[in-house]
Formats: sequence, structure tokens, C-alpha cells
Amino acid sequence: MDPLSKVLKGEQLPRNAVDLLRVTSYQRCDTYSNRIVFTNGCFDPLHVGHVRFLAAARALGDVLVVGINSDASVGRIKGLPHPFMPAADRAIMLAGLESVDLVFVFEADTPINAIRAISPDIIAKGGDYAAEDVVGFDMARVAILPFHEGYSSSAMLRLHRGMLATMEARL
Repeated sequence: MDPLSKVLKGEQLPRNAVDLLRVTSYQRCDTYSNRIVFTNGCFDPLHVGHVRFLAAARALGDVLVVGINSDASVGRIKGLPHPFMPAADRAIMLAGLESVDLVFVFEADTPINAIRAISPDIIAKGGDYAAEDVVGFDMARVAILPFHEGYSSSAMLRLHRGMLATMEARL
């Protein structure tokens, strides 16, 4: 399946859970209870910890919807040098994962409007969150999944900067 078919444009964001299930009808939803799992983040850059987290989030339900922060939002949240990768690239990479059923980019700093529209059964976040700090904690069950030590976007960027500095020093 072409990953692009799993990436929604802003105007295509489902207005409710029924629309969402219709959009994802090509997936495995027909044989399950149609539990919708939602997660969000910057995913900038995407790394092994993210991939493991998304697989665990998908295992909680039947459909995994991932909202990613737009480039402007990532810049406001993380500052420079973010975004490291453009939102369109991050969306396609996420959509290419078997665990992810649908991806969309949101402009706001939080996905509260998307959570209201989609009405997920479960909101999954990584172990560096407390349930009461998760946006939408009062609208769905919150699942805090284990944090994978040694994998973080910041650590990945530091490693790449160090490698670049070493390479430049050799030139």
C-alpha cells in the first residue's frame, strides 16, 4: 500500500469516529471492536523509540491515528534546529509503518480539536508523560506506554552533530 494513501490533508480530517472508520476501511477494522487509538507528537526526527512506541500503541486497539505537529508548531515547541525534517516527510515516514493506519498534520500546538473530532477510545503517550498532563485525558482512556531509554530526538541530533563535527575536523 502506498503510504501517501494513509496521509490526510487538513481539510480531510474526519469529523467524527464514524468518518474515521470509513476512511480506514481498507484496514483490519472489520473484524474487531473498532477501538480507535490516537497519539500525537513532533516525531522530529523519527527514531527507533518512536517505531516501538507506535507498535505498542497500535496493539491497544484496531485503528491507530497519528497526529503530527506542523513545521511551525514544532518550531514553537522545540525551537531551533527543529524542525529537522519537514512535516510532509515525517508524515510519509510514519504512514509507511505497518502499525500506523492514518496520519495527519495539525497546525496548533496541541491536538485538542482533532481529539474532539475523532473521539478516540484510547490516547497513547510515552512514559515521559503523566496521564493528567496528556491533552484530552478527560475525553478518552489514557495509556502511558514505556519510554525506550537511549532513544530520543535530542540525543539523535546531538549524535549527528558530533559526527558532523568529527568529519569536518578530518577535512
